[in-house]
Amino acid sequence: MTYCIGLYTENGLVMLADTRTNAGVDNISTFRKLKVWETPGERVISLMSAGNLAVSQTVIGLLDEGLLFTEEDRSVMGADAPEDPEIAQTLLTVPTMFQAALLVGRAVRAVYHTDGKALESQDSPFNVSMILGGQIAGRRMRMFNIYAAGNFIEASEDTPFFQIGEHKYGKPILDRAMRYDIELNDAVKLSLLSMDSTLRSNLTVGMPLDLMVYQKDHLKVGLQRRINSGDEYYDHLQVAWSDSLRSAYAKLPEPGWMNPDLFNGK
Repeated sequence: MTYCIGLYTENGLVMLADTRTNAGVDNISTFRKLKVWETPGERVISLMSAGNLAVSQTVIGLLDEGLLFTEEDRSVMGADAPEDPEIAQTLLTVPTMFQAALLVGRAVRAVYHTDGKALESQDSPFNVSMILGGQIAGRRMRMFNIYAAGNFIEASEDTPFFQIGEHKYGKPILDRAMRYDIELNDAVKLSLLSMDSTLRSNLTVGMPLDLMVYQKDHLKVGLQRRINSGDEYYDHLQVAWSDSLRSAYAKLPEPGWMNPDLFNGK
């Protein structure tokens, strides 16, 4: 399994993914699940994936090689539809982030068309989900959560983060602390704390981590970093967060409606 976090802020995007893939307790591997397409000054698009690794890698392969848009896609795009329907579109050629989300959805459905029934015949569900984020010159920054059916929803000021994979352990801190107007440095810190909560509680999520930070309207990657075990800042964050939680817990008042003698042996 995996855990991926996409934070959508007024200042930019933070994308964080683990790299563990396992097919049982004795078959654990490391694979990159965060991919970035960048043409500095023109576009930055990043994609994170969770679920069946073979499916997600095939989807990315299709996105690299390109797909033709169907007439149905073109009717949805309207004036933004490609002029030449015979030219395959990639994430480096689509003119808008909305079309980028449509393209990823088409790639997911294409893989289902070729592999879905074969997977189901082996009792293996067609399981893939993706977070797509970025910006293209002249357009606004956007982030989408793309499902196994190829449909998607978009992040907003009211819903400023998406999670895929093993999300339950890292969600409470995001629910409490994530805001659209958060600073990018704080968003990075928050994403790492969310990941740490998941790493501590789920063995199917593991180091190293891949981080990408994009500052709105800069049209180039601000930071791309592989965080390995032993990373000085990440280790400090883990210890400081654990100490802070224990300190906050110790300072909480005891329930006033409990009999203090009940647990004092009296």
